[in-house]
Amino acid sequence: MKLIALLVFASLISACAEVKPWQRDKLAKPEMTFNDDALGEQLDKQVYNSKEAAHGGGSVSGGGCGCN
Repeated sequence: MKLIALLVFASLISACAEVKPWQRDKLAKPEMTFNDDALGEQLDKQVYNSKEAAHGGGSVSGGGCGCN
């Protein structure tokens, strides 16, 4: 059992790779994000901040009335 766990751990570590600075532009593309609906996420943050009546740490300003 320990041998299997060691092999799984070794295979997971070997999958890590160093990303060069000139390769980071490919990772920064919108297709590489987990959330494919940026507008929907922004609207969800607005609704959350409006319902909480507070200005949180998100990118949405305002709070309380939901008019922003």
